[in-house]
Amino acid sequence: MEQNNTYWMPVKAHPYGHQQRAYEFACRQFGLTGRNPPPSRGVALLMEMGTGKTLTTIAVAGRLLLDHKIERMLIVAPLSILGVWQEEFRKFADYPYSLAVLNGTGSRKSENLRQISTNGLIVGVINYESAWRLEDELAAWDADLIVCDEGHKIKTHNIAASKCMHRLGAKARYRMLLTGTIITNKAIDVFSPYKFLNPTVFGNSFYAFRNRYFDMTGYGLHVPVMKTGMAKELTRRIHSIAFRATKAECLDLPETTEIVRTVELESQAQGMYRELVRDSFISLKDGEVSTTNVLTRLLRLSQLTGGFLCQDDSDRPVSVSNAKLNALSDIVDSAAEDDRKLVIICRFLPEIDAIRRILEKKRINYSVISGEIKDRDEQGQLFELFTSSLDFLKSYLAYISDHSVILGDRIKHYVNRTIRECIISYLDYESKKQESSTIKLTISKKALAERIGVQRTSLSRELAKMRNEGLIEFDKNNRKLVSLLYH
Repeated sequence: MEQNNTYWMPVKAHPYGHQQRAYEFACRQFGLTGRNPPPSRGVALLMEMGTGKTLTTIAVAGRLLLDHKIERMLIVAPLSILGVWQEEFRKFADYPYSLAVLNGTGSRKSENLRQISTNGLIVGVINYESAWRLEDELAAWDADLIVCDEGHKIKTHNIAASKCMHRLGAKARYRMLLTGTIITNKAIDVFSPYKFLNPTVFGNSFYAFRNRYFDMTGYGLHVPVMKTGMAKELTRRIHSIAFRATKAECLDLPETTEIVRTVELESQAQGMYRELVRDSFISLKDGEVSTTNVLTRLLRLSQLTGGFLCQDDSDRPVSVSNAKLNALSDIVDSAAEDDRKLVIICRFLPEIDAIRRILEKKRINYSVISGEIKDRDEQGQLFELFTSSLDFLKSYLAYISDHSVILGDRIKHYVNRTIRECIISYLDYESKKQESSTIKLTISKKALAERIGVQRTSLSRELAKMRNEGLIEFDKNNRKLVSLLYH
């Protein structure tokens, strides 16, 4: 009975078979099935993208919490996926927790770490560079479980991030490492991640490990070559504490997996965005509200979120944010480590140029297809991609369609409408979407005001008028619930 309870995954989802097996493997390694001492304090989930490493890790953390083994969990991940952990915990964790993504300046990160609520499992999420810069604070915080997401980030044993994770890992009671594959370019790269996970597998000395498994060859003796007969032992030791899952093996997975990564603009870029929105309201209020005017201002906002903006007195784009480019850089690194191909779709030429520079700096081969390309052979690459990959064609058309719908929806809210007409249009849209005449407002009044292009005070005044005229009614106990009485 106890064993069955242990193998129940505390998540709000029905897990796939490989996720259940990965969870059970981790539970056995951590001694949660009665084995004492536990076989290992560290577990690697070598699961390809889209197979559910995050959900499995959330389930393992929940089991450790429910068995009173841990109280604090530290997740170290690339900057681009910090928000993914917050969203995945919200969707899947079937146990109490408090989570904080550590963003901002060093002092702000430290303050956020200290102020995380103590309700349930206490979870801190931080990126690799910030982790080694705040190592003292993190060591004092004393996490019971440390998770290295995209663990290939610490494959080089003597860089600052790796050394930091080795030291933090040595103090933690449990450790997990998540990556698509532990061996990327060279087999020698397994040492550093496993020193973090469990030093008893390959030891604490990189040079002792290298001398046992590799011969150094080439000019200057810098090229490691696996010694004859040692590959089998190396593989056995790697898999002694690792669970492996590829998408090809997971037959019950959907054909495609959508992952949304939320990127937060830097504070200065956020200020520019708000100022641009405010100026747009004033201009549209005082001038002619036409489709062209609205499109121009929406495109400027979209350009800013992409990292570039043309000033009013110049057509030359100026870089105003690196947030999305930094997130993309992490994605490119992960794809390169897993030897995967990427298709990157951009809306503006300055973004393409910036991405080119990123790829060239990383020495990654690429091909560009854009309106500026006149070579028919290069133009034909896009059509070849369409015909050879139905999944890509579906994704591309969905991207174009979704952005057209969003743009058209926003234009309808702006052009030639009173505030009341804009509000009713939005409420009708949500009513149809939620299939009810009593709807839950999914955004704040501030966000709704920005969406329809008015000041928040004007929106509140018009909503009050509509309520007094008996057109809508707010729930007394929940101001987010609105009944539409005009239907």
